[in-house]
Parts: sequence; C-alpha cells; structure tokens
Amino acid sequence: MSGVRLKDLVGKKNPLTEGHRMCPGCGAPTELRQAFMGIDDPVVVVGATGCLEVSSTVYPYSAWRVPFMHVAFENAAAAISGVVAAHSVLAERGTAKKNIKFVAFGGDGGTYDIGLQALSGALERGHDFTYICYNNQGYMNTGAQRSSATPRGANATTSPAGSVLGGKLQRAKNMTEIAAAHDIPYVAQTTLHNPADLISKVRRAVETPGPAFVNVLVPCALFWKIATCDQVKICKLAADTRFWPIYEVIEGRHALSYTPRTPLPLEEFLKAQGRYSHLFRAGAERADIVAQAQKDIDDDWEKLLRKCS
Repeated sequence: MSGVRLKDLVGKKNPLTEGHRMCPGCGAPTELRQAFMGIDDPVVVVGATGCLEVSSTVYPYSAWRVPFMHVAFENAAAAISGVVAAHSVLAERGTAKKNIKFVAFGGDGGTYDIGLQALSGALERGHDFTYICYNNQGYMNTGAQRSSATPRGANATTSPAGSVLGGKLQRAKNMTEIAAAHDIPYVAQTTLHNPADLISKVRRAVETPGPAFVNVLVPCALFWKIATCDQVKICKLAADTRFWPIYEVIEGRHALSYTPRTPLPLEEFLKAQGRYSHLFRAGAERADIVAQAQKDIDDDWEKLLRKCS
C-alpha cells in the first residue's frame, strides 16, 4: 500500500494513552495505535465489551484521549449507528463539526458471534462509520473460550484438546467475506505483519463514504501461548502460510495486498503456538487435523484468487 510514511506518523499523538491495562504482548493495543495513525480528523469511538474495553476503562479511570462510549457485547454497531445519525442531525443544524470520523471496535466474540446481528443491520443501513475487529480468535476476556473465529484444531477452554478431541472441530467463520457480501464500499483484512498495510487500510476505510469493515488478526499471548515478544513474528507467519490472507474489497472488487513468494506450510504457523501443541505431541500426533486445516487454507486461497482475477 502506498501513501504511508511511518517516520511521519510515529510521533503522532495517539488516542490511547500508555496507562491501559492490556496484557504484555497483546496485539490489540498495537493494532489500535497503528489504526489511529491512519486517521487525521477528530474521532469518536464506540467499544464493545471485551479485553480492550475492560482494560482501558477501569472505573474511575480511562486510557482514552477521545470521546469513548462503552456499550454491551452485542450492540457496538448499533450504538455507532445512533451516534452517526445524531451527529448528522446536529451537523445539519450547524451545531456540530462535519469532519468527524466514527469508529467502532469489537473483538471476534462481539463481532463474529454476539454482535453479528447489529453489525449486519448497520452495514445494510449504510451508516458512515468504520468497524474494526480485533480478532484474537476466542473469548479472551472471559477465559479463552472458543468463538466462531477460533480455527480448526485450536485448544480452547470450551473445545479442549484431549484423548478424544483434537481441539475445536469446526473451521473458523469467514467474517470478512460475510461483511463483503453486504455490498458495502470497503472491506479489508490485515494483521500486524506490516504496519503500513494496516494504517493505509484503516485510512481508506475511514475516508470512504459509507460503512467499512476491517478485520485485523491480533495475537493473544496468553491463549495462543506465545512469547510476548513474538506477536509480529506470528502475524508474519499467518500471512506467509496464507492462514490469514491480506487483501481488500473495494466497491465489490477483491484485490490481494500481499502474496508470499514461497508460501510456507501451515504447520510452520501452528507449531509456533502452544494452542496447537497437542497436534504435534510425540505419540499422539494429529496429522489428520493438520492435513484438513492445510486443505482448508489451500481451498480458501484458490477461491480468493478467483475473486481477485
């Protein structure tokens, strides 16, 4: 993605202060800081219940420098819709600034599952806002339970790996394509492998009139069982194995943002995380699950290539 000079942005004051209580190595604050580097106008933020909310707004404190409204797990998109509608009325009356951007944040639990109905409705109505999903592939705020974003084979507290089951049995929901199916102006998928890509995608999202959806893969060091310093390494593996394709959908047209020159086998991504360690344990290997997960990745990549062509 062009148009992003990181050295011009690193000194930019960020809406999130250093006084939050997110875990060391959490990808969410990294994603949030990079996202706001792509927003130049004043911004209003709505946050669904989740790790980001409970760790940045512990009463009576707040780590936000911008207007921030915490709402329930299920209604972040509905709430931001109401804020946008109210602002439109006030702007018409001349009592509110017109150049304000509206952003909603939600984890995969509040986006893929609990908040899907509200999000679908907001996208269908066409409100001018950007919804950013910080996707750590599970309900981290409440104990690392599986969500519909949890990948096949991952060990979670409600899909535990053991002698009978090899972790979650089902593949993850493709929320990016679900959002794109609403025929909204802009949809994107990215991760922390390349800050310029994330920043430029959020910039395009907020500057595109109408609803936009950005799905960002962000590691949870605790649930993924990785070293706190390895979040970017893991995200790069996600892109290079094609586990997490990096692309965007602009006015219905799919376009790849990153194509690995030599794709790595999915096993490289899985072995780097403790949540998949049961698949490779000596004497109890689950090659069947690894093979099926690889087939899922290969099939999805071929589908994406057809859409991009």
